[in-house]
Amino acid sequence: MMSVQLVILCILSSSLAKPLLFDQPRWFWSWRDTSEEKGEYYEGDMILSSKQITDLRKRTGLVNTQYRWPNNTVPYQLSSEFTQSEADFIRTSLNRVEEVSCLKFISRNSFHNDFISVTRENSGCFSKVGFQGGVQQLNFAPHKLGEGCFRNGTIIHEFLHALGFFHMQSAADRDDYVTIVWDNISLDHRKNFKKYNDTVITHFGVDYDYDSVMHYPRNAFSINDKDTIIPRDPDAEIGQRVRISSGDIERLNKMYECDCGK
Repeated sequence: MMSVQLVILCILSSSLAKPLLFDQPRWFWSWRDTSEEKGEYYEGDMILSSKQITDLRKRTGLVNTQYRWPNNTVPYQLSSEFTQSEADFIRTSLNRVEEVSCLKFISRNSFHNDFISVTRENSGCFSKVGFQGGVQQLNFAPHKLGEGCFRNGTIIHEFLHALGFFHMQSAADRDDYVTIVWDNISLDHRKNFKKYNDTVITHFGVDYDYDSVMHYPRNAFSINDKDTIIPRDPDAEIGQRVRISSGDIERLNKMYECDCGK
């Protein structure tokens, strides 16, 4: 019975990744939401441990299995400052990830020493990257539901960081797919557009994904509202925060070795 369920999961994954908002006009994609740029964190919204920073300098880590959550299970605890509607909105986004993977997000109890503490500080959206051990913070600043940190795709984006994912455009092969317009990025933020070789960040054999919920938008960290990232495919749109993409799903299942009956 379990193997049948897993096969069904893989068949349904691509359909579950379909957009929730159909085709969007170009203004939808070019409108700039800076909620993931508020904090002075690594690449805007990631908190790295000192070991991860060292690993980055050595061009090792990130693919390291020590950053995977044990038993594919993520205990989390929501701050009491969240309203019930906000808590329900977060849970709905986590359900979306569970539907297309073997990951489970469970409410933390007194036996869980390692868990994500989801806070509601007015300081943007951010997360630690991968399993750290102990209490690790993930934050969603208050916004109206459907805006800022409270978009389904943004909630999924931050939890994918917590599961061990970095931004799509940090990948080694990104220059084959996008052009970085350095003149439109302030000197202080150019470090956010660094790329790493494939011993650091891996696609797990999945093609570069313009549609990834982990991709920066076209005008991320722009100093003049002009594009900072231009897709080489003129028809490609980047930076959506509507849903987890089919490529995200495939990478997640490969990272956590979800058995898809293949």
